[in-house]
Amino acid sequence: MENAELEEMLDTTDAWIRSRTGICRRHIAAKNESSCDMAEQAAIAALQQAEAEPQDIGLVVVATTTPHQVFPSTACLLQERLHLSAGVAFDVQAACAGFVYALDLADRFLRQEGDGLALVVGTDIMSRVLDWQDRSTCVLFGDGAGAVVLGTARQPGLLYSRLGADGQYRDLLEVVPDTEKRRGVPGGFLRMRGREVYRFAIDRMTTLAMEALAATDLELAQLDWLVPHQANSRIMEAVGERLGLASDRLVCTIDRHGNTSAASVPLALDCAVRDGRIQAGHTVMMEAFGSGFTWGVTLLNF
Repeated sequence: MENAELEEMLDTTDAWIRSRTGICRRHIAAKNESSCDMAEQAAIAALQQAEAEPQDIGLVVVATTTPHQVFPSTACLLQERLHLSAGVAFDVQAACAGFVYALDLADRFLRQEGDGLALVVGTDIMSRVLDWQDRSTCVLFGDGAGAVVLGTARQPGLLYSRLGADGQYRDLLEVVPDTEKRRGVPGGFLRMRGREVYRFAIDRMTTLAMEALAATDLELAQLDWLVPHQANSRIMEAVGERLGLASDRLVCTIDRHGNTSAASVPLALDCAVRDGRIQAGHTVMMEAFGSGFTWGVTLLNF
């Protein structure tokens, strides 16, 4: 969905959307497409990229705010589609920070078990919780999925991870009931107090990055790439400026995807790996911030 299509639906312009968000287009799932459908395609692509076989996967963790159904979990549904008859599978709901949460949990599992592979997926269909008459929110989001495969190694790839949450900010970004019954389906609409979320996101993501570098005794110059949650280009740019990180070391794909919630970090990571920016030996930081508020950061050797 290009910005031009939104111009026909709302009192907005392509220029306004680009200048305020950095978004040029986003993708919208088909009516018969589910978050599990997208997770399956992302998982297959990740397995191929990792040269891994489905039978080697002992753990499936899916981060999603928009599951295929209440239960079974999307992870269990994905496990069945990939023909995995054994192992552990569960969903994580931490909104836009979901993928970083899931990655941390998968890492802890592998460190305890000591072998096998883990499949970690972020997948969300945000278009189904948007009020398409609310121009302050519906221009921001898109649908998508991204995945990674984790394994064990003698040299740890994941150097540092930290998660957090503070429920006192719950009402700044939430899905509220559809009191006007405009949707015709169960659920509600996303509502956001944009200015407050904007300020908090910049402060929290800057602090997370600084804490991660300090905890691992790394200088900013040793960080090759920052892959932040793709919420808004101005948020990402502000975080980069506060850190003193050059813009060409910031992975930004929001122009083509919009905010895809739990999918945004793995989607951006995938794009940067496939186009050759992120390579073996690089030090990469991934961080995200979402409704709850929830947040998390991961620092790894790629």
